[in-house]
Amino acid sequence: MKRPKLKKASKRMTCHKRYKIQKKIREHHRKLRKEAKKRGHKKPKKDPGVPNSAPFKEALLREAELRKQRLEELKQQQKLNRQKEQEKKRKVEANPDVKPSDVEPVKEESEQCKTNNRTKSVKQSPKKLYCQELKKVIEASDVVLEVLDARDPLGCRCPQVEEAIVQSGQKKLILVLNKSDLVPRENLESWLNYLKKELPTVVFRASTHQKDKRSKTKVMKKAAPFKSKVCFGKEGLWKLLGGFQETSGKSIQVGVIGFPNVGKSSIINSLKQERICTVGVSMGLTRSMQVVPLDKQITVIDSPCLIVSPLNSSAALALRSPASIEAVRPVEAASAILSQADTRQVVLKYNVPDYKNSLEFLTMLAQRRGLHQKGGSPNVERAAKLLWSEWTGASLGYYCHAPTSWTPPPHLNESIMADMKWGFNLEELEKNNAHSIQAIRGPRLANSILFQSLGLTNGVTEEKDIPKGLPKPKQKKQEEKEEDEDMNSDQESVDAEVDERASNTSPAEETWVAQPEESVPGNQSGRSFILDKVTEEDDVYDFSTDYV
Repeated sequence: MKRPKLKKASKRMTCHKRYKIQKKIREHHRKLRKEAKKRGHKKPKKDPGVPNSAPFKEALLREAELRKQRLEELKQQQKLNRQKEQEKKRKVEANPDVKPSDVEPVKEESEQCKTNNRTKSVKQSPKKLYCQELKKVIEASDVVLEVLDARDPLGCRCPQVEEAIVQSGQKKLILVLNKSDLVPRENLESWLNYLKKELPTVVFRASTHQKDKRSKTKVMKKAAPFKSKVCFGKEGLWKLLGGFQETSGKSIQVGVIGFPNVGKSSIINSLKQERICTVGVSMGLTRSMQVVPLDKQITVIDSPCLIVSPLNSSAALALRSPASIEAVRPVEAASAILSQADTRQVVLKYNVPDYKNSLEFLTMLAQRRGLHQKGGSPNVERAAKLLWSEWTGASLGYYCHAPTSWTPPPHLNESIMADMKWGFNLEELEKNNAHSIQAIRGPRLANSILFQSLGLTNGVTEEKDIPKGLPKPKQKKQEEKEEDEDMNSDQESVDAEVDERASNTSPAEETWVAQPEESVPGNQSGRSFILDKVTEEDDVYDFSTDYV
């Protein structure tokens, strides 16, 4: 109530009302604190930056700096263009006799700057960069180490690259049989006897756990050494390179080449006893050449993976190409691998029943590993990717038989093979290889899978021979639409045939009409596997007759 003597109403309130308001405020704050305690205290997120363990950290930081510089240059250029335009406008306003044609060159200059920046931002395809880096490694190296997977040594050899090394001049080529612990000892000896007739061959087993300078690891007391930390064949390769360096009388550079996932970077880390090169399960981690000095006289050069030619077989593409799981469908890649493997040993390894085709195997593998889609149906694609990752990784043990008769490849003759072996102490190499074979504990024949090798894998060394990329998304959509239309037309014809047959079949037989067969590449039989399907051979119960 406004008092007559005062101009404004008083804002004073009773103590009871004030205390009541303060009490409610305290209760409200207490409630908020209780809820925040339940949720937990969340600090504002900060940008962590690039971790030290991330691959290509230096390259990423360099790219970020280059992007910042480009943005700053663009801003400065735009600022200068704006200032020029403003000056032109002022001149036009001050002198109306000036023609507007003088203003147009400024716009043209700005458009040219934009087009130049766009052309700079366009990057080269990675395959062309890989070819360029591979040529640099071969030209710079005196000795080239071709790393082979001991599970399929012949399939890891590239005749085009070996021919380029032979034609490049006085360069030595050495074969390194890596992953020797994944094949039986007898098979390893037979491959060593086969390959050493052509070129000097070293049995190797790279260690997968090396000390990283950037990462700090805790030292455990009385820690049992892991098997993966032990490296075999390092001393033999060191002595071989050291002996050649002494005979040549100068410092040498050693290039390391090979297909993806054969262990090029792991071999360099094992020789250096440090994790200098990035290694991992995924294919194609090394994207540029990296120079690693082993000592004052020997330098090793790491190279990106060789590019697989698309003219190879589907099994070679699935095992040797890092983009095969994207370019080829996962089911097709897995079926191509299974078509070259022994069926009985695959069944024992994966603990699944006997299968008729690859689709049936992938379905049972998905059920076995618990890979399901929505609704409980088995996820066949995930099972195919799982199988592909196991066969291309360094955990599954499989082997190939060495050829019974030795025939030299066309790019190597007796004189070339003699030149390649000159300067190396082969007797000491044989002793070191024998010691490594005895020390390596490989799997038994019963625990490994027999694989049929398809011979040498063709690679791409010239940029002009690189195949074009995958079709654009629009083209893919059009192709998928055409395939769907073809499938719909085929399905209509099949439905018409089924309707014609339905008149001659009984009602009980109508439910078990055979579905159309699908052809899957690499399958042992053309029939597709369908879950919970009753075969036509089963007897149908006849309700018209009574059985006593």
